[in-house]
Amino acid sequence: MRALLCTGLLAAALCGGAAFGQEPPPQRVTVTATRDPVDKSYRKMIAGMDRYQRERALAPQSTLRFELLPRLPTTRLDGITLRVVGDTLSLPVAVAPDHTFTLERNAQALEQDAALVASSKTSTLTWRAQVRSPNVPAGMRRLGDLRLECRVGVEAGLLSNNAKLFAWLGELFTDADRVCNAPDGNYLFFSERPLFGVTLHDGARSEMLPFDRLYAGGTQTPDTLPYCDCQVLLDRSYYAPVWDRGWSDDTLLEFDYMDDPPGAADTAVAPGLRGMEQMRAALGPATVQRFDSGYQVWRYRYPSAVRRDPPGYADFVILFGADGVARKARLSERL
Repeated sequence: MRALLCTGLLAAALCGGAAFGQEPPPQRVTVTATRDPVDKSYRKMIAGMDRYQRERALAPQSTLRFELLPRLPTTRLDGITLRVVGDTLSLPVAVAPDHTFTLERNAQALEQDAALVASSKTSTLTWRAQVRSPNVPAGMRRLGDLRLECRVGVEAGLLSNNAKLFAWLGELFTDADRVCNAPDGNYLFFSERPLFGVTLHDGARSEMLPFDRLYAGGTQTPDTLPYCDCQVLLDRSYYAPVWDRGWSDDTLLEFDYMDDPPGAADTAVAPGLRGMEQMRAALGPATVQRFDSGYQVWRYRYPSAVRRDPPGYADFVILFGADGVARKARLSERL
């Protein structure tokens, strides 16, 4: 069957044309709690800082900062101010030009269960921990840093926009060990620019991040997106395998951005199949992820050559620009 696909159907997208179907993508629920204004528990954020110190072995040479990110297209991060506010105190927090900040420890703020309050509303911001080790190559992230980011972020209560209807799930989405050490953990990371793919490198081992680990799992709809803190960052979102100890802490994640030119890992698309209608006529309907930029990512599935029980699937993924023309494509397994 695979030989048929390789020599007939899928290969046609690369040098010919025919149609085939695909399995539906696995379902993932991205759960996110909404407060207004956007305030954070000072105690929880200090607890996150304490966890960073306890588990710094994941990233021994790293530094910790917190980061503000946009939630809406209209969000303007420049000029946003932060204050630690308690019953009898109000302390300014310096926000750097890159929209990151650190917190000072203050006994009075802890005693008064102070809040970290932003000069912006719930619908405009999201928050993340930022752990960075030195000497990581440009365009890459270190997995140990991301593991620590997840644990600090959940411990600090930075997943602040969970839909109220999921509140009954309780600690399932607020316990750092559950969120960061389970395959179905829901902690989203964000790249610097819109993503087309992520490749993990650990010594001689390299592997592409599966398609369903990108774009908040590919399950967001216009109805659910407002409850995800990836609302305007969907094309930058990914799930890193922070739970999988088969990847070392020194594993590097290499990002292939949508606006990068095709690289050595990409697959050429035949000139006669570079349009959406041409691709659909050749391979049939795809699983499509659309973005506000007008870009689209199409995914086709085909049987994997890797023996497993039950049998798995590999992906053929195409990036289309806003003009409907294919920019580049990739195969998760070479034919």
